[in-house]
Amino acid sequence: MQLPPIARRFALGAAAAVAVAALVASPAQAANDVLHPDAELWVNPDSTTLEAAEGLDGQARADALLLGSYASATWINGGTPNEAKRDVKRAVAAAHAADQVPVLVAYNLPFRDCAQYSAGGATTAAEYTAWIDGIAKGIGNKDAVVILEPDGLGIIPWYTNLDGALEWCQPAEADAATAAEERFAMLNHAVDALGALPSTAVYLDGTHSGWLNVGDISQRLLRAGVERADGFFLNASNYHYTENLTAYGTWISSCIALVTEVNPGAFGECGNQYWNGGPANGWNGVAMSPFGRWSAGAADPALDTAGVDSRYAAALGDVSPSTHFVIDTSRNGQGPWDASSSGLAVPEDWCNPPGRGLGERPTTDTGADLVDAYLWIKVPGESDGQCFRGTAGPLDPIRGIEDPPAGVWFPEQARELIELAVPPVG
Repeated sequence: MQLPPIARRFALGAAAAVAVAALVASPAQAANDVLHPDAELWVNPDSTTLEAAEGLDGQARADALLLGSYASATWINGGTPNEAKRDVKRAVAAAHAADQVPVLVAYNLPFRDCAQYSAGGATTAAEYTAWIDGIAKGIGNKDAVVILEPDGLGIIPWYTNLDGALEWCQPAEADAATAAEERFAMLNHAVDALGALPSTAVYLDGTHSGWLNVGDISQRLLRAGVERADGFFLNASNYHYTENLTAYGTWISSCIALVTEVNPGAFGECGNQYWNGGPANGWNGVAMSPFGRWSAGAADPALDTAGVDSRYAAALGDVSPSTHFVIDTSRNGQGPWDASSSGLAVPEDWCNPPGRGLGERPTTDTGADLVDAYLWIKVPGESDGQCFRGTAGPLDPIRGIEDPPAGVWFPEQARELIELAVPPVG
């Protein structure tokens, strides 16, 4: 799945005039019950990872078996409503029998990935809502976590952002006048259908710390119904450091509190990762670097969160951020790939980058109040796609081999992820 470098690099302009009050609703409560610190995440005995192991031998087989011993998400990415219901029902029943919590990824929006590496999805809004209803029926009253549509808010067809710019995803088959609103309507339906279940935690796409501006993604999340969901997810299929994502997610949660409880609609006042000025550093801000671990008081100004942290503290007063989130740590142990010295005009740094490692193992015991879990949303070891990086292909010019298609097992990458894991694999 592609996460293109479309992030805006500057602070948002004037506050958006949106009717935020109309978006406010009671948040879902399922996460507190489902993703409690002692919850055990489901290790699927029929996962695609263990399925891949059956066709491998030697080190490649051992790697797949090792990765398959950890909990990773089960992707539901198409089929009819009845087929989705059947597949989900089997998964949640098996997890329930093991006294574990399954993580399901619902990935079937029309124009998903804007018809790129992970193209596909439903063909109409009605088809999609029926498919979501099938998933809801399959879950029923059993425990489940639903990661709702990776890229669903990062890549929106025919979307005009807060700066008034029309974004790059402009499929000819989509109605330019209605496509973006239909996307939000479909996500709101999904939030309501899944959130109505008694033991389902639902998370919307929050992109990642190297992509959308905090104010921009906060506005999209509110329009998609985040206040009726359990929160949002970060870093799906990407590589950004857990520390950076925790800061970014906390800022999103703070921004949501700011624009709904303190200064309605003032998304332009939300501190963000592309200019980190604030009271703590005398408003001397710089763009934060994704290639190091962020912390408050870091010696490198480009890694210091103190300015933005203090900016929210001053703006919020006694209002506390309350929107929770989960983080995909499946491949972020080494952080993102710095492709600046690659010599490639189109390095596609999101696509099977070299030298990456597993991140934190899946757990609901994160030690951070707003972080409900570290999850392996992307199945580590499965390819991002055939990465040509601006060349004619078929070889990946960085790896010197032909990468497998998206979702197919990639033994060479699996080996890297294990060897370079942070923390190390026992």
